[in-house]
Amino acid sequence: MMKKILMGIMVFLLILSCKEDKKEKFLPNSVGAINTLSIVIDNDMWNGRVGDSIRKYYADEVLGLPVVEPLFTIHQIPFEVFSGATRNSRNVLVVKKDTAEVAGLRTDLYAKPQKVGIIKAPTEDEIIQKIAETAPQIINAFKKNDILESQERFTRSLNRETALSEELGVSLTMPSIYKIAKQEGNFFWIERQIRKGTMNILVYEMPLNSIPDDSTRVDAIIKMRDSIGEKYIPGRREGMYMITEKAYAPYVFDAEIAGRKAIETKGMWEVKNFAMAGPFINYIVTDKPNNRLLVLEGFTFAPSTNKRDYMFELEAVLKTLKFTSPKKDLAIKSE
Repeated sequence: MMKKILMGIMVFLLILSCKEDKKEKFLPNSVGAINTLSIVIDNDMWNGRVGDSIRKYYADEVLGLPVVEPLFTIHQIPFEVFSGATRNSRNVLVVKKDTAEVAGLRTDLYAKPQKVGIIKAPTEDEIIQKIAETAPQIINAFKKNDILESQERFTRSLNRETALSEELGVSLTMPSIYKIAKQEGNFFWIERQIRKGTMNILVYEMPLNSIPDDSTRVDAIIKMRDSIGEKYIPGRREGMYMITEKAYAPYVFDAEIAGRKAIETKGMWEVKNFAMAGPFINYIVTDKPNNRLLVLEGFTFAPSTNKRDYMFELEAVLKTLKFTSPKKDLAIKSE
């Protein structure tokens, strides 16, 4: 009798487990453009102080762009219509007045892949406080989610050129629309044509200790970029070439790419002696095994066009960096 009871319990748990597995498998695919955010909140709060607080953080200015563009394109959804397909947005922020206090992130709650930020508190003052406290963490999660989604979309039509791997021992995952436009020694210029201009990727290497790890590194990065521009990225006439914009210092952060220490720089480029400019993002990756710095840069030329999404795509491409083999003619050195 006891064996039958135990067997019945085991069968019940197995069925329950199978149902849970099926539930996970049947999550719909998340939807939405890159850099969009659905915010689920009552209309009254959205039009008041709570909405202002949300916009302060989630519609903040993107650094390094020539004009003000928000971090996210925001769509507000009242709770009464937040059902069915409206729950399938890739990034969702739920803000609600509630007796329970909640501030955190959920993964794949209604769709997959999906990140859902949830903020609940009894009063508006407490909600505003939690919005401020959690914004960096939740924004970072949304951005990472969009980076991964962008990289997944790249795989639908891949660029299969092998020159980067053969010459520099690295690879980047990017759509086939990107093509190598120039290759000179260890310098690569990869280009994508867009409707009103171009999106561009540069890959090259520098000596390992050429960028100091102190207060002079910003000047060293600018000097490096300007020297590369003068050598490889000419303008229309002699004496014209790409440089770092002189009017504003770029933003510089510590970062990590492909598991290695890196420096991230965001700012504006311009052409010396010519009215032509745009945003750039640059990563200087410390590659000790190959005794070098590997430099990756994305920049856009698209006059009279918003550039947030272009630059985000370039960032997503650069963050697919993989070290595939030792650089050509350079043995790996142990540290």
